[in-house]
Amino acid sequence: MSRTIDNAPYTAFHRRLALACSGGPLLDGYILSIVGVALIGMRPELGLSATDVSLIGAAALIGMFVGGALFGVLTDRIGREVMYTADLLVMIACSVLSFWVDAVWAITLLRFVLGMAVAADYPIATSLLAEWLPAKQRGRLLGQQIVAWYAGSVLAYLTGYLFLRIGGPGSWRWMLASSAVLCVVFLVIRRGSPESPRWLAANGRVGEAVRVVEKHLGVRVDGRELMPEPAEPGRATGLRLLMTPPYRRRALFCGLFFLCQVAPLFAMLTFGPQILAAFGMPGGTVLETLGTGLVSLVFLLGCYPALRLIDTWGRRPVIIWSFALMILPLALLGLWPAAPAAVAVVALCAYAFLCGGPNVLDWTYPNELFPTEIRATAVGVATSVSRIGAAVGTYLLPLSLTGLGTGPTMLIAAGVTAVGLLVCVLWAEETRGAGLGAASASETRAVRAQRAPQPVR
Repeated sequence: MSRTIDNAPYTAFHRRLALACSGGPLLDGYILSIVGVALIGMRPELGLSATDVSLIGAAALIGMFVGGALFGVLTDRIGREVMYTADLLVMIACSVLSFWVDAVWAITLLRFVLGMAVAADYPIATSLLAEWLPAKQRGRLLGQQIVAWYAGSVLAYLTGYLFLRIGGPGSWRWMLASSAVLCVVFLVIRRGSPESPRWLAANGRVGEAVRVVEKHLGVRVDGRELMPEPAEPGRATGLRLLMTPPYRRRALFCGLFFLCQVAPLFAMLTFGPQILAAFGMPGGTVLETLGTGLVSLVFLLGCYPALRLIDTWGRRPVIIWSFALMILPLALLGLWPAAPAAVAVVALCAYAFLCGGPNVLDWTYPNELFPTEIRATAVGVATSVSRIGAAVGTYLLPLSLTGLGTGPTMLIAAGVTAVGLLVCVLWAEETRGAGLGAASASETRAVRAQRAPQPVR
């Protein structure tokens, strides 16, 4: 465990690395949100059915399920730096090819591959960032990665709005291809990013780990300090280690709270204009798009108080109270399906603001609760599990709005959020202020305290 990295001063190197690593979440938010606007023109031009729309909306999320599980394991085996730019090249290719698609199967395939590439970036980039950050800044900067997601989502709706105003609904091809520009920007920013010293040391490359720390942090470090604690003889590795107690419980916690958060959230962002139309939003597609962009902006704003609270109040109370309060606006819309459009926008904005707690912990918790040897694997698995819910929610939401109606659809979303609350009450741990090695130990201080014998009264 490295005290040198945990206690290092926060420098321009950390800021640039955090910016470079934010590319994956930003592109995820952009790619998943821009399709919701593109569907406005795509649907009539290609004659898409409700099933086609659902399939296109869910394709990227299904790809993320496959990519998260596959590339998380691969990242722990071959390193973070090796795959750091390859995934961006795949995104560029798929974005450019999207401009020429004319068939549902082609759009679906490209969205699937895009999802795989985006999901690959999460275990690569967030693990790399977590393994370089000082302990005091780790929670805040890992949490800020989700800020990049919402920034990408807001940017997507603004870009989509501009395309609608300038080129009309027929500009949907340009919308899908526009993500290539962002990919190129982050490809340039990521040039020169170093490998994780913790991963190098854990894989026997201690000399390289020492040199990379001295180069980028400007401090000398004893190679022995970078080495992880010796593993017990016969200890499992990779996915087998992830499935051993207590890591199995932690993996379930990270995956399930993530799933229960993003299942309603992704569906709302992908089909936001259709949800607001169901509540009577006037003015056609442009106003509906702007309304969804406003909700996305509030998702972004809600992250900022949560970033402060996870380091002052703690991870566990923030995530529990956030889930509890998130249920209320969804239940209101479920019980009042005839609510005016203005009430619907306010309720969805309230839900978006309260989502800040789980949002900033999406990548903080899985990076803190697992050791270096399975950190990327855990992030990938959590991402994959969450995308099961996101894909199902995105696929079913338009069908539910049509078949069940707005009220039951919102009540189902409230029920999923309530399951997330239960998961957090049972399994959320406290890692505030702990070094990365201590936070990822098999038992955190909070868990040991809970299991310690209570004094006899």
